[in-house]
Amino acid sequence: MLSIFYLVLAILGLGFLIFIHELGHYLVARRVGMTVEVFSIGFGPPIRQWTVQGVKWQLCMLPFGGYVRIAGMDKKGNLEPHQIPDGYYGKKPLDRIKVAIAGPAVNILFAFIAFCLIWASGGQEKPFQEHTNIIGYVDPQSKLYSKGVRPGDELTSLDGKKVEGYKDLLIAMALEGKAATLKGNEIDYFSGQKAPFSIALPPADSAKTPTAELGIIPAQYLIFDTFTSPASPLKNSGIQKGDRIVWVDGELIFSSKQLSSVLNDSKSLLTFERGGQLFLSRVPRLLISDLCLSSDQKNELDDWQHEAGFKSKTSQLYFIPYLLNHTGSVEKSLSFMDCNADKVQPVTEARHPLAIVLQPGDRIVAVDGIPVSNSIDLLKQLQERHASLIVQRTSDAAISSWETADALFESSIKPTTLQQIITNIGSSHPTAQAGNFVLLPPVSLKTMAELKLDPEKQAQVNADIEIMKKMIEKIENPEERQQQLILLEQSQKRLLLGAGLRDRTVAYNPSPLTLFGDVFDQTWKTLTSLVTGFLSPKKLSGPVGIVQALQASWSNGIKDALYWLGFVSLNLAVLNLLPIPVLDGGHIVFATIEGITKKPIKAKTLERLILPFLILLVILFVYLTYQDIVRLLHRLF
Repeated sequence: MLSIFYLVLAILGLGFLIFIHELGHYLVARRVGMTVEVFSIGFGPPIRQWTVQGVKWQLCMLPFGGYVRIAGMDKKGNLEPHQIPDGYYGKKPLDRIKVAIAGPAVNILFAFIAFCLIWASGGQEKPFQEHTNIIGYVDPQSKLYSKGVRPGDELTSLDGKKVEGYKDLLIAMALEGKAATLKGNEIDYFSGQKAPFSIALPPADSAKTPTAELGIIPAQYLIFDTFTSPASPLKNSGIQKGDRIVWVDGELIFSSKQLSSVLNDSKSLLTFERGGQLFLSRVPRLLISDLCLSSDQKNELDDWQHEAGFKSKTSQLYFIPYLLNHTGSVEKSLSFMDCNADKVQPVTEARHPLAIVLQPGDRIVAVDGIPVSNSIDLLKQLQERHASLIVQRTSDAAISSWETADALFESSIKPTTLQQIITNIGSSHPTAQAGNFVLLPPVSLKTMAELKLDPEKQAQVNADIEIMKKMIEKIENPEERQQQLILLEQSQKRLLLGAGLRDRTVAYNPSPLTLFGDVFDQTWKTLTSLVTGFLSPKKLSGPVGIVQALQASWSNGIKDALYWLGFVSLNLAVLNLLPIPVLDGGHIVFATIEGITKKPIKAKTLERLILPFLILLVILFVYLTYQDIVRLLHRLF
């Protein structure tokens, strides 16, 4: 019911912007003595008409537009437009310019007033991830990853221009598309050191989204809100509403995608003893069938399996790529997959805090935070994936300013306090809490099927899967189609926490002039990208898409709706001022030419200039509406 209400508000909002645009034309036309014949909101057959002071007012069936018809704009008999008394073309060029510019001017004024109201009321509350420069996840296949960029690093500039937030970065990449230099800092949160990086990016591919092009997503707070299933692994962990997940299995966590990656990376967190001290390491958790074992080594594992009470084949169990003695001490590393390798190359990962290679003599004392006394215990614990989580108990109220949000995010990770917990994970006396950081008991992860969602949620999940399958079936390349089907199948087996997590909000309140300038700059770059051919018209929103955006904004609150009304209003003004016949900018050009030449433009000339552009405008309108509907149907089905 609410969505329908917001839809009505969105349509009324768009109608209001059109109304004030046409009202500007109407009022100035009357002021300079022109005869106004019709004031129409919408196109097509009128559904209601009335007459006031000789002007026919009407509401039409298609509400996405409107017009004011002034005498002399349409040819009457043999008279030229400039010969019609009190007609549009019968007035001085300067008067016609005033009338033409009045509509866009009202839209510009409304946009500025809207931005002023937002600023005066304290600004908008936006998700932290929209206005942060901190990276939340890096695709391992991306160029940035290959250059050493990791989650938690920060972006500072794109081609010398300061990055004001992830959203602005995406807009710049989507609209400019040129080769660029991306700069930032690699951050070590435990030492507090920053190391600058600079990466040359090739020209953007207009067929790809900026997100896919960069291979990164922004950082976000992961604040626990609710359990998504009665069978959630976190159900009895002691987690509280408002807790923020900050550390999982050896990594500081900066986004939900990074969290999912860590939970599903087939590695185990090992606590081992070396020289009387405890250390942590992330070690691959592999099927025994993938390890290169001698006959004696296989026999020993068979014995351990029998003592552990497992009835499945040894090859179907999990282990680590190290040869251990019965007490759990490392004797040597093992090759895996490639048994012809001359030398075992330890698996490490650049910049990972726990990329520590085990050495002979190291004794494993815990797996995933659960103590083990020997190799048989270790074998048992490796069969089920657990996760060690540290949460932070702190305020999740909105951050007072987007300008200080990143600094607050970085300072909230207190390395000294965190280390008090981390260094004792898996020990006989783990530190359960230090400061406002809390170590949860090891959590046994579950797949989607194991979570046992309620019928309504499960039906939604099944519907989403069917939508994905239909989209994948449309991929023409058979290899790519098969790969996507495999990825979809794997996604259903991914391990989950069964928790609803949300981002923290920040107060975003730049000055009205800044908001105005940002929207104008984005609109101008969009038009430039269209003209140069970099941006496809398919990516533009038509009337249906605009209404959808306005509908979503109303659901986020009145200030968000006010921003989008201002955004659309300013776009409407800029588009109408383009020097194209049929648009207000075209009328301004005609009046300017007449003012210079002192010769009125003939009706036939106007018709030849305006009619082709009118047809193109109608075609563009239909095309954009079609694309909007296609996108909508893709989301629904």
